[in-house]
Amino acid sequence: MISIKNLNKYYGDIKVLNNISINIQKGEIFAIVGHSGAGKSTLLRCINGLEDYKDGSLLVGEKEIKSLKKEELRVFRKNIGMIFQHFSLIQRKTVFDNVALPMELWGYSKEEITKKVKDLLSLVGLEHKLDSYPSELSGGQKQRVAIARALTLDPDVLLSDEATSALDPNTTTSILNLLKEINEKLNITIVIVTHEMEVVKQIAQKALLLEHGNIIGLDDTEELFLKPDEKMKEFLGENEVVPSNGVNVKLYFPKDNAYQSFITKMARELNMDFNIVWGKLEEINTHIVGNMVINIEDKNKNVVLDYIKQHDIVWEVL
Repeated sequence: MISIKNLNKYYGDIKVLNNISINIQKGEIFAIVGHSGAGKSTLLRCINGLEDYKDGSLLVGEKEIKSLKKEELRVFRKNIGMIFQHFSLIQRKTVFDNVALPMELWGYSKEEITKKVKDLLSLVGLEHKLDSYPSELSGGQKQRVAIARALTLDPDVLLSDEATSALDPNTTTSILNLLKEINEKLNITIVIVTHEMEVVKQIAQKALLLEHGNIIGLDDTEELFLKPDEKMKEFLGENEVVPSNGVNVKLYFPKDNAYQSFITKMARELNMDFNIVWGKLEEINTHIVGNMVINIEDKNKNVVLDYIKQHDIVWEVL
């Protein structure tokens, strides 16, 4: 659906995207994650042709973005929906008129517009706000209007640039659930730019982690969080506090065995006590995954590690 190979982007002499290569599948929810200045919004704007790029390839469908002429780019953007952090609604227009605007600009008939707008407002749960103005809406309602507007031209791709950053946690969850519903019902590819890791956990199937324009992580979301590498730990701000004596072993439990009583079974079969330092379960895109740190005596290290290896548990010594 979206194929990016060896893409480089400069602002003057400053390189802001360095050798980016990713593939986003049709119908996938894909997150581009990074702190401020990482280059994530720039990459998103390259996808919809708002930014050019020096070299490399960026295909959406079978169209190479940098080769599109002005009118071709206009037609291409019809197939790309966009939602923003601050909604970008026209204050003097009603909810109906805001959603209808793209169809009006493309010359759709009044009957087509009326049906489409009412259908979309029903989809986002705002059919009762048809004649309201943006000033009369909550932040979450404004974002729902913006989502409906982004869908009016039946795009194959929906781009979201920090669309939940201005919302409280409960409203963020409701918007993410709406995006998941839209993804499932319309089979629309969704690319989300965010700096919020909770957003990634709740919705993304795959995630790209950017730092200063460089890829420092790219994988299924579950894998990124289940066993983060040093760059991911640094990005998450994780500081693992463990005892200074003995051997600290971290165990990782993917979705298929997150609830298994592995530690109890190991303690019983080895007739050995362990100190459970800490553990946690997390929901990653509807799947429950977990990890745990145990502390064992030095003399028991080999016996315990051999047992863990025999049971195909992912582990590391901290």
